[in-house]
Amino acid sequence: MAELGYVGLGVMGSSVSRRLLEAGHTVTVWNRTREKAQPLLDAGAQWAGSPREIAERSEIVFTMVTNTAAVQAVTGGDDGILAGLKAGKIYVDMSTASPANTRSLAEQVEAVGAEMLDAPVSGTSITVDQGKASLMVGGSDEAFARAKPVLEAIGPRVFHMGGNGSAVTMKIAINLSLAVQMLAFSEGVLLAEKTGISREAAVEAMLGSVISSPMVAYRGPLVLGHPEEVWFDCHMMQKDMNLALELGRELEVPLPTTAVTNEFLTAANGMGIGERDFAVLFDVLAAMSGVTTDVLEGVTA
Repeated sequence: MAELGYVGLGVMGSSVSRRLLEAGHTVTVWNRTREKAQPLLDAGAQWAGSPREIAERSEIVFTMVTNTAAVQAVTGGDDGILAGLKAGKIYVDMSTASPANTRSLAEQVEAVGAEMLDAPVSGTSITVDQGKASLMVGGSDEAFARAKPVLEAIGPRVFHMGGNGSAVTMKIAINLSLAVQMLAFSEGVLLAEKTGISREAAVEAMLGSVISSPMVAYRGPLVLGHPEEVWFDCHMMQKDMNLALELGRELEVPLPTTAVTNEFLTAANGMGIGERDFAVLFDVLAAMSGVTTDVLEGVTA
């Protein structure tokens, strides 16, 4: 069993930390707001006063935070992770952030004698809780081999993609498809609905068809009624879409469906529903189609 540290206890970070605890590891946690850590502390996790303390107390320290700026905030400065790392330790960033920043950060980690992996999770908090998530990992062969047994406690499928930055690049490539699929699914449902087919029947038929990817299976039913729980809100999804578009421009890869779907996320934010799960892309398209939904009752094109 390993001495682990975890920084960032949002929905996904909390689920991952719980999996590590359940696997028998010692897990020390830190979050900007301590109350988010309380369920984990009740389950046996330990509390640290700063990201630096997390790094000092842990063999492997993890982060999962909102964006590139948040990664920089918890790694830099006197109280940051870099200040607490030393030779032999491994730093694993599970955030979906800039690949360029990931590579730069890996160099800083190497400069203090430690090693870094980028290891974003593919899946939702539900798939993590069920032990069905997959992880993509970027970094050296040696660091990957050392960390792999711990990573397998989070999800059974762990893929080494290459050097630092490769895994987060792969995660961006995957995530752009999530929103694109949701918008395409919404188009199909609304097309059927406006011919007189009930929304429920359309969703059932589509979930039983060849288009029912894992993403559609999870989020498709949400168009029938959005729960209060948010798996991945529009702001977070748009952050990933913008990272994809930035990479597309850099690598000269056209991303037309990504660009169009990104504008629908902008519309969701403008309509005041950006804090909801990105499944509300359906509601944005419904409003443009003259169809009223509970989320946007009374809003039509």
